[in-house]
Order: sequence, then structure tokens, then C-alpha cells
Amino acid sequence: MQTQCSANAALFAPVERRSVVADFDGGALTSDAGGLLLGASDRAIGLIARFAACFRDRRRPEFVEHSVATLVGQRVFGIALGYEDLNDHDELRHDPLMAVLSGKLAARRPDCAAVAGKSTLNRLELSREVATRYHKISHDPQAIEALFVDVFLAAQAKAPKRIVLDLDATDDPLHGHQEGRFFHGYYNNYCYLPLYVFCGRHLLAAKLRRSNIDASAGAEEEVARIVGQIRARWPRVRILLRADSGFCREALMAWCERNRVDFVFGLARNARLVDEIYVELAQAEEEASRTAKPARRFKDFSYSTLDSWSRRRRVIAKAEWTGGEANPRFLVTSLSRAEAEARFLYENVYCARGEMENRIKECQGDLFADRTSTATMRANQLRLWFASAAYVLLSALRRIGLAHTQFAQAACGTIRLKLFKIGALVRLSARRIKFAMASACPYAQEWRLAAARLARGSPA
Repeated sequence: MQTQCSANAALFAPVERRSVVADFDGGALTSDAGGLLLGASDRAIGLIARFAACFRDRRRPEFVEHSVATLVGQRVFGIALGYEDLNDHDELRHDPLMAVLSGKLAARRPDCAAVAGKSTLNRLELSREVATRYHKISHDPQAIEALFVDVFLAAQAKAPKRIVLDLDATDDPLHGHQEGRFFHGYYNNYCYLPLYVFCGRHLLAAKLRRSNIDASAGAEEEVARIVGQIRARWPRVRILLRADSGFCREALMAWCERNRVDFVFGLARNARLVDEIYVELAQAEEEASRTAKPARRFKDFSYSTLDSWSRRRRVIAKAEWTGGEANPRFLVTSLSRAEAEARFLYENVYCARGEMENRIKECQGDLFADRTSTATMRANQLRLWFASAAYVLLSALRRIGLAHTQFAQAACGTIRLKLFKIGALVRLSARRIKFAMASACPYAQEWRLAAARLARGSPA
């Protein structure tokens, strides 16, 4: 039998006297077959259709090859699969998986692929709030913001008695001359300063901001919007706002007190606060030197600033001695002593906010929320929302399809690597589309279980 050779084939070391040859000539293959779970996750929560409904398409229908729903889905699915660049889609538009996820196997025009290339997707990202002659697609920012809270509300089987909203700001480094670019002294780079709001693993808001502002700037308005939307559905739910000292501002605390929202914020230390725990620090130092282990004491007292606070508030102090030096920490809260004693409030309630930082790392590190390289803040905000939608989709997969498996708490990047990056031969017939995935996939059992659960559309 004559062997087939290619001038472009890569040659590798032979195995058992057989030459090893590799080339990109396999035909209808995909390396992302596991991404079928993304389509199932979307059908379970209806995200893409609702996201696409936040856009308005003023293009002439007879000339439209790719609908807004196709474009939005393609962009979100691409980010979830690890393709952050629009340039990637010039090749991905020929990938059979992307066509299946978009629900479109063939284009009407012979010169088009089933899904869009980079130029068409770029026009989506450059859409404005009002359509113009040269920007036929527009989007509604308020509708997109409300969508993330709606998805969170729909994910709950019944109204909870209490929820915790975590706020945090982080840097989004910039390497060009984007609109709104400023140098931030704390992060020591040019960046944006996006505001994130989470409830557990649920993302409720991702707002792009300039970095020449206070960390809490705009937080009151964002919290008011989210709380109002939540209470319209769950009027009796109790809400606790949790954040670090960057959000400990009179305006936000006063708003919480007026609107029956509890809060626990970090409080930046000063000489007056440290003087309040002089005795407790001395006791911690004595214990640490006696046991050679870190020691801590807690103190609960009322406190007010000299002029910026409108009233006295409850403050919790942690007087800690570790590593041969004092490490005092403070927080301010609206919770009463009867509801939470000092140690519990600090160690179990406040310190749990650190988990939110892992969610932000997923958004930026795994889903490219920091890929804000477009010239305008409007387009970069839209990019941030696309990355946020990808997070919401993966979070739904984790919650519905992967509950009680080894991937129930896995990061988005781990889920992508273990469950999406599966090679498959795609066979298309008149009746079905068959993805013949690699038989040696080590996570086939978890993949099948997730697919079955998502088909039912409800958690295990």
C-alpha cells in the first residue's frame, strides 16, 4: 500500500520502525468538543438569548448573514473556550463545534462561513448605545446590568432568608492609550479600576471605571440598583454588604442604615484606634512570647471619627501579635452584639470575603476580563460584560452539571482544560451530528454526568 506524503507534514521520531507524521489535514475535527456542555448550560439558563435581547439591530435584514444572537453567542462561547482575541475567530468560524453552539451549520452566501469572522464581531464590540449610520448595532447598558441580577435571582429555587453581597475593586492594567487611562499609585501602573459585586459565586455586577477615583466611587449607586432589583423579587430578604476598608465611607454606610441593609467593612487603622486596644495588644504580645505562637485578642467598642462620620458605630478590633510585631486590624459593622460576637464576626463573617478575590481571579485570569485593549471605555465595558457572561455560563455549568463531582469547586480554567479541550471527529449526516470524542479522555464519566444533568436543566 502506497503511503501518502505531504510537503508540509511534520516528522517526529519513529516508533517501532514506523515514521510519525503530523499535519493539519484531518478535515471535520475539533479540539473543543467538550464545549458542547456550554450550549447545554445556555439552554438550561437561557443566557445568550437574553443577552442578545439587550442589543438592537438596525441592519437591513436581507443583507444580514449573522444575527446578533449568533454574534453574541459566538463571542461568549469563544471566551469560555479560551479564545480571547477576535482574530482567533477567523479560523474558529470554520470549527464545527462553534457552528453547532451557534445553531447554524451553513451560511446562506457561498463566500461566508457558518459563523462570523473578526471584522463582523468587531462591529458588535464597537456598538453604541444609539445606532448611527455607521454603527447599525446598538446596546442597552441598563438592560445588560439588570440581566446579571436576573440570572442570579432565577438560579434560586426559593427566596433565601439572608444573602451577602461582596464588593471589591481591582486593577485592570493598560498597555496602550485607551480612553480613561490613568496612573494608579497603589498598583503602580496605568489601569482601569473595575468594580465587582458577587453573591457567593454569582456575579451581579462588573462595572468598568477610570482609576483616578476613590475605590468606593459609584458603589452607592450600584448597590442601590442591585438591592432594589433583589427586593422587588424578594421583599423580605435580609442583605449584608461586605467589603474592605476602601468602601468604608460615610455615604455608603449612611445609605445602608437608611435602607435596612446591614454592612461589615474593613476600617483603616489610625492612632486613635490602636490606642483603644493598647491593653489587648500587650496581652497578645505576652502570650506570643510565652508560647512562641501568634496570639490574638478581640475587642468590641463604639467609635466615631472626628468629623467624617455622622454617628458612632460598632467597631471590632483584632489585637494580634505575630512574627515579633503587632498586627492590629479593625472593622465597622451595623450588626448588633446579639447577632454576632466579635471573634465570630471577624473570623467567620468578614474574613470569608477573601473568597471573592478568587472569583475575580477567575474572571481576569481564566476568562480575560482584563483584555480591555479597545480605544474607548464603552467598547471595553462591553468586552468586560462578554467576559462576565462567560463566567456566568461556566458558573451555571459548575452549579447544575458538576455538583458533587471533583469539579464542583474547580476554577473556570480547570473546567476548560479538563472538560472542554477534548479532540473529536465530527460526522454530519441527514439525521444527526456526531462528535466522536477521544476514547481515552480521563474525565469522560464526569462529562457524561454533566451532560445528563444539564439536559434535565436542574441541579443534582
